[in-house]
Amino acid sequence: MSKAYDSIRKGLEEALAHAKGEETGARVHTIEVPDPDVAAIRAQSGLSQADFARSIGVSVGTLRGWEQGRRRPDGPARVLLALIGKRPGIVQEELLSD
Repeated sequence: MSKAYDSIRKGLEEALAHAKGEETGARVHTIEVPDPDVAAIRAQSGLSQADFARSIGVSVGTLRGWEQGRRRPDGPARVLLALIGKRPGIVQEELLSD
């Protein structure tokens, strides 16, 4: 087989071993993104619940659940909300840029 095939196969075998909890020597990086204060982030944006929900691609019900603490944003949503918390106009800037 080719070097590329051997490298890919070795990587997949290591990934499977790691997933099974076996020691592989692989470095694992875990990044914790804290739960955001969704209501404060939305208030900082100046948008209504409907407009904010639309701008981040979630339903108003989901947004309300987050704001009221009944639900927690998942990983990608937490990252997006953290970005919006640091740069409130980032979604509009990126979506409206050429």
